[in-house]
Amino acid sequence: MKDLKERTIRGGVARLAAQITNFLFRLGSLMVLARLLGPSDFGLVGMVTAFTGVLNLFRDFGLSTAAVQRPTVTEEQVSTLFWINVLVGVLLTLLTVAVAPFVAAFYHEPRLTWVTAVVATGFLFNALGVQHSAHLQRQMRFTALAIINTASLVISTAVAIAMAKIGYGYWSLVAMTVVFPLAMTIALWFTAAWLPGLPRRRAGVRSMMHFGGTITLNCVIVYIAYNMEKVLLGRFWGADAIGIYGRAYQLVNIPTDNLNSAVGEVAFSALSRVQDDPPRLRSYFLKGYSLVLALSLPITFLCALFSNDAILVLLGPKWHDAASILRWLAPTILAFAMINPFGWLLFSLGRVMRSLKIALVIAPLVIGGYLIGLPYGPKGVALGYSVAMVLWIFPNIVWCVQGTSITVRDVLETLSRPLISGIVASLLPLTIQIGYGQVLSPLPRLIIGCTLFVVTYVLMLLFVMGQKEFYLNLLRTLRKGNSPVQDGALASA
Repeated sequence: MKDLKERTIRGGVARLAAQITNFLFRLGSLMVLARLLGPSDFGLVGMVTAFTGVLNLFRDFGLSTAAVQRPTVTEEQVSTLFWINVLVGVLLTLLTVAVAPFVAAFYHEPRLTWVTAVVATGFLFNALGVQHSAHLQRQMRFTALAIINTASLVISTAVAIAMAKIGYGYWSLVAMTVVFPLAMTIALWFTAAWLPGLPRRRAGVRSMMHFGGTITLNCVIVYIAYNMEKVLLGRFWGADAIGIYGRAYQLVNIPTDNLNSAVGEVAFSALSRVQDDPPRLRSYFLKGYSLVLALSLPITFLCALFSNDAILVLLGPKWHDAASILRWLAPTILAFAMINPFGWLLFSLGRVMRSLKIALVIAPLVIGGYLIGLPYGPKGVALGYSVAMVLWIFPNIVWCVQGTSITVRDVLETLSRPLISGIVASLLPLTIQIGYGQVLSPLPRLIIGCTLFVVTYVLMLLFVMGQKEFYLNLLRTLRKGNSPVQDGALASA
């Protein structure tokens, strides 16, 4: 178990470093593409991905999660799961091509027919790599997964930027959407070095399909809840509105996705291995939860404090309407940081039905917030979204920890340290911004404000809130990695 702990920490840090790299790269590519393309270009692709995103959840059917959660899986089971994933991918591709004309009719935008049809190919590319990714994840080869993800992102972004410069407009974004899963799947096949066998009728995957199906249904409900506003904005306010809202949402979503992916992938694998050891499960979860909160809180405060300067510097003047939307969406960063990690906990314990029930409650709450704000445009939708998410935080925590080794008090104590640090750290840059902000231009104002906040936050968190030892222990564990355990050592743990 000590080996598992060290392996988990090293894998987590490797994934986190890679996701930070991805975050910076995605942010940089967004800055470039935002200057090469207009709101309507992003809006057109956003209209399609709001629809195809729902179907995209079925490409996996939760079977990769089921394969990782199980203590042991056989070669026959994994091969059978692979072919099930491929079949689902083919069906989703054909279904999306068939509904493409209806998507165009819904938005009153004929160009979306071909956009939807091309985006549909991504389902098949994704399906071909699902079990290879799960294979690497079971072996806890997170460094390899991180490199593959980063390389695929670089390739797809380079294609998009090159096409945008030539003048392909929204087709450059379509290409990025398709090239990423294609590049990722090719790299996964080479890295995993695993060839699937023929499917077996009695391979014992029925319970895994039930587990994965429940997860998929949960993900579909949650996705609809968190993305319905884009469909509504596109339908009633047009491509420009969803383009502007989408860039603000992307700035909020990039760090949320990267952090949850970096820590969550490792945490879920580790928690699944210690699911029958409550004390160790509690320790692992709270450490991962603390790390996510410590990294998410500063982003929340920075987006709220410097939204105007961030939009001007990152996207340019033509996107100035996104600044207020970014500010209203900032609380959702904290909400997701507090809510998402409980998915690791429930899935690793096999309590997928509870997660499904939670999704069935949160969906109408969040959609209700959208509908209340919809008459007021993107700003109203952003405010309704944030209010709904913040109201749901505490009930979600209480429901998720019930019957586990983790208590509400554990969660609140873990939250209090970065939250207090963030509140204190925001006081000085806020004061300077109010008193002297007009003297400076956006870039130096943003640099000075962010620097003051980050330095104060780190000092508060490490020394005043007593987190210095936690991070020192993290560094000590990493230093022991001079002779790392070989990849695959935990394949049968």
